[in-house]
Amino acid sequence: MKLHDLRPPAGAHRARRRVGRGIAGKGGKTAGRGTKGQGARDTIPLGFEGGQLPLAQRIPKLKGFRNPFRVSYAAVNLDTLEALGADTVDPQVLREAGLVRKGALVKVLGRGELHRAVTVKVHAVSASARAAVEGAGGSVELLPMPFGHGRPPARGNALTNR
Repeated sequence: MKLHDLRPPAGAHRARRRVGRGIAGKGGKTAGRGTKGQGARDTIPLGFEGGQLPLAQRIPKLKGFRNPFRVSYAAVNLDTLEALGADTVDPQVLREAGLVRKGALVKVLGRGELHRAVTVKVHAVSASARAAVEGAGGSVELLPMPFGHGRPPARGNALTNR
């Protein structure tokens, strides 16, 4: 006897019943599904949860992306520094003048002109502003960021920081 000679015993294997093929044999018309109702239908929609509001509809849909590492600066331009009239400009001087809020990171931008030497101590400065301050005989000193390497620490999940 070889492997290809093996067969199940007679009557051990029955063909599956093919329902829904007319009224001649068993399983015609309703094909054993009874009448009406969900079980008698052809398909159930994808994600159907028995009438409960589906998960895809229950979850909130977020609009856009909130970068947890964004660094936001209070912008101060050169013409503002010129009008300020101070020889040394730092966040404390700008706060006393009402130009920035307490604890704000300050960045100097290059709009306007500077006609006198000013020492600028801020957190960031644009290249054009640095060139204008140094061209007028002043100097630029960058203050250290309060959170280290240029990025604030990630605070938990970005989705909950709204």
